[in-house]
Amino acid sequence: MNLLSDIITYVRRIIKSPSNAVISDNLIIDYINRFWIMDVDSRMQLFDLKTSYKFQTTPGIDKYNMPLYALQVEPGSQTISYYPVYQGFLGPAYVNGIQVPLQTQRESFYNIWPDVVQQAQIVGVGDGTVGPYTLSFPITPVNTTPINPPYEYILRGHVDITGVIAKGINPIQDPPLVSAAQILLPSQYIQSVPVTSVDSRVYFTSVGADGSNIVIQDSGQFLDSNQNYGLLMEPGQAPNGNLPLINGPSPDYSTTQNTINYMTGVATNVYFPQAIPQGFNINGQCFFYQTGLPRAILFYNNVLTLRSPPDQQYMVELTGYLSPAAYLSTGASIQFAYMSEYLARGAARKILSDTGDIEQFQFYEPLFREQELLVWKRSQRQWTSSRTQTIYSQGINNGQSGFNNLGGSTI
Repeated sequence: MNLLSDIITYVRRIIKSPSNAVISDNLIIDYINRFWIMDVDSRMQLFDLKTSYKFQTTPGIDKYNMPLYALQVEPGSQTISYYPVYQGFLGPAYVNGIQVPLQTQRESFYNIWPDVVQQAQIVGVGDGTVGPYTLSFPITPVNTTPINPPYEYILRGHVDITGVIAKGINPIQDPPLVSAAQILLPSQYIQSVPVTSVDSRVYFTSVGADGSNIVIQDSGQFLDSNQNYGLLMEPGQAPNGNLPLINGPSPDYSTTQNTINYMTGVATNVYFPQAIPQGFNINGQCFFYQTGLPRAILFYNNVLTLRSPPDQQYMVELTGYLSPAAYLSTGASIQFAYMSEYLARGAARKILSDTGDIEQFQFYEPLFREQELLVWKRSQRQWTSSRTQTIYSQGINNGQSGFNNLGGSTI
């Protein structure tokens, strides 16, 4: 049984186009995909698409983007661009099996876990030139070989999903990495990410001879040879005004120039956009944390933020709703056959709307709504099979001495 072929046939019956002469199979598949990918998850959250999302943390990294599907190709060689694997996340959330709060309001999260800026750290003094300067945060131990795991840590910059997609690398690269070759062509990395997608966490500031503000900050992009090195940049105006720091002489250009080592707190061979006057202070700002076992998670802007930042690998598990994946070929079937007629009517509904066949659209609309209700009803039966929990019904061992729901069993 080829479900996709059956859906295409059913769509043709509804729109009264039995052959490829008026509308091709590939175009119908495009309509099916658009309804399946973009409409279904917005119209209702199905029990069949409810699942768990697990990932391992990286020591010292506090922000994790929602995962994206890889590029997909429809029949007819039409590319389906990146889109989130999950519609969103909800509790309960666990870190190494321990339940932690999952919040979606930034104010509530940061009231408990404030990002306190380590301000007015004098990390260098101007010498009348643009550089190079070696700048070091005194709040971190300057170790040639950083301790592992890191107990004290400077938070690193971050690029969100929009910025990761805009960088245009296939397969997807998160976080964005920069090679030595790209450093010699800086417009290909710093300026490829929109200003609004960069969350900088390290700043170096000073004042120019004309009294102007001089600011450089981390870009959320890292060296591919050592991801503890973040690339510094000059901030600019949206949409793509961020600029690389390229004032260094070519013979001295190295892969660690204009970078900050988050593990040691040392910025190496930094060149500012303009000269720092002789004797003027260069100040550093950062967010400094003691790392450890994460005890709370914030989900905001498709980014999961952990507090405290992890000092080692931890298993994070959340509940999420899958975004439906696309059809990859005419021989591929959808995951859930019971939705076949619903998808056919939904795709046909889009076609009738686009072609302006209002009479047919209105005639078939009640039948589309009927199918949607049937699909929704099947999903709701799964929810109603579970008893609503009360303080007297928390598990099979509730009230039994010596168990307290932790590993006990009545079997």
